[in-house]
Amino acid sequence: MTSIFRDFRDFIGKGSAIDLAIGLIVGNAIGAILRSFVDELIIPLTGLITKVDFSNTYFVLKGDVPPGLPLGEARKVAGVVVLGYGQFITVAINTLILAFAVFMVVRAVNTLRKRMAHEEKQAPPADPPAPAPEVVLLTQIRDLLKNR
Repeated sequence: MTSIFRDFRDFIGKGSAIDLAIGLIVGNAIGAILRSFVDELIIPLTGLITKVDFSNTYFVLKGDVPPGLPLGEARKVAGVVVLGYGQFITVAINTLILAFAVFMVVRAVNTLRKRMAHEEKQAPPADPPAPAPEVVLLTQIRDLLKNR
């Protein structure tokens, strides 16, 4: 049993497990930011432009529902079967917008990386650092001994 704990401790202690945990935490946080960006900014603007609200669109499969009843209320009517396709359309559109937002972020990061790599290639090589005073003194002593 102790070998299992030792193996687990060794696994956790490796950098890859820690990197994975950090990546998951940061990825989750970025996902929350992008979801909020889409849900709170993009979707309302899209709704303003298209003036269409899909969330309450549905099709009655069985039973009778008064016209104009919101989806949540229509589902509560006894004996009614409702197909709420509008919510599906909303989620599909949100997913496409979110995927596009992630694509734009990845594209911007890749462009920045390429620009930085290009600048590193064009940077002139740095002058080698001046030797330490001890090295200069030892070099002078060596040269003097060679000339004797």
